[in-house]
Amino acid sequence: MIKITFLGAGSTVFARNVLGDCMCTPSLCESEIALYDIDAKRLEESKIILDAINKNVNQGRAVIKTYLDVPNRKDALRNADFVVNAIQVGGYDPCTITDFEIPKKFGLKQTIADTLGIGGIMRALRTIPVMADFARDMEEVCPDTLFLNYTNPMAMLTGYMQRYTKIRTVGLCHSVQVCSEHLLKALDMEDKLEGRKELIAGINHMGWLLELKDKDGNDLYPEIKRRAAKKNAEEKHNDMVRYEYIRNFGYYCTESSEHNAEYNPLFIKSRYPEMIEQYNIPLDEYPRRCVNQIAGWEEEKSRILDNGEITHDRSKEYASYIMEAVVTGIPYKIGGNVLNTGLIDNLPADACVEVPCMIDKNGVNPCHVGRLPVQCAAMNMTNINVQLLTIEAAVTKDRDYIYRAAMLDPHTAAELNMEDIRNMCDELIAAHGDYMKDFQ
Repeated sequence: MIKITFLGAGSTVFARNVLGDCMCTPSLCESEIALYDIDAKRLEESKIILDAINKNVNQGRAVIKTYLDVPNRKDALRNADFVVNAIQVGGYDPCTITDFEIPKKFGLKQTIADTLGIGGIMRALRTIPVMADFARDMEEVCPDTLFLNYTNPMAMLTGYMQRYTKIRTVGLCHSVQVCSEHLLKALDMEDKLEGRKELIAGINHMGWLLELKDKDGNDLYPEIKRRAAKKNAEEKHNDMVRYEYIRNFGYYCTESSEHNAEYNPLFIKSRYPEMIEQYNIPLDEYPRRCVNQIAGWEEEKSRILDNGEITHDRSKEYASYIMEAVVTGIPYKIGGNVLNTGLIDNLPADACVEVPCMIDKNGVNPCHVGRLPVQCAAMNMTNINVQLLTIEAAVTKDRDYIYRAAMLDPHTAAELNMEDIRNMCDELIAAHGDYMKDFQ
């Protein structure tokens, strides 16, 4: 029997999607599913919902078990063929609040703060020790597993696992598979969706849509550029930052404008506060989402469960398709986050890059892309610098690398001087307490 372990199973909506997908997949529907979390209430809620899907969609063929807290983790992982990771260390309260409120005292504004910037750095530093514990357990009880990481900051966490553990790891993000579809629909070019051909490569949340052609091989970028420029000039909408990428750098990228607004020094600027409104940038967006999600969870849980009548259709999430390809040997193509083993020629070998990958019985087989356009590689490098220095901090336990990561973060460095950056880092480290015990 195939065994699938889900770490962070209290992420109920995501666990429902990924594991519901597995129960809709013939080669996976009779799997043993191990749900692991440190929150007993959320773990039980996920079990109730997944049991209902198993009954209603899968005729009860999956075996679903729960494992609570660290003492039971090895049992959850033992002999797992696949491990899915969706943890959030520290949660909204206190950690997310801290990641926003302390930088705000220093005049540093953020939107999401889960991937880059000082928020992304802190999130990585409190998560990597937990990932290291996972890796040690997996090396002992399921050394041949395939680890599917969905947790942010994607490139930092996945890059750490790939460079410093023996566990086969791929990072997965849904933004790749919806990138070109979202763009074409937003520009009223839905007629070009069917049969389109695309190439996406770069890094997580800043993978570049390098090519987009219609079913007849015609380049769609000239029309995309014209429509995107017109839309930005004539109306306010939620994707203005990425449309400016198209105008100024020539290419669209994978993750949303609210994310990308804080990945560079170009949009959130104290000297030009009017740009926030001009580009419709939602400051403090992630805390707002968290508050709404927490407030509405009981209602959402009831709606999801639907008095036990819950059903499920297979989603676009990569996880079940990857598992299916490994189990059946029928190849499947994804956009995956992997170590840059000569895949993108003008990015460093230590970088975790996002490139096309073929999945088969041998696992993840990344494809060589070549060189990115110089400006795209340059934009990626400003983010990679922060990613590599943050990983270095986690591995060496040297606080100086935290300062360096923050000083080289594009948005942070554009707003604060070096002394303020050091002081901000010190205050964040102190506020996170045991989550940052290696740096106290």
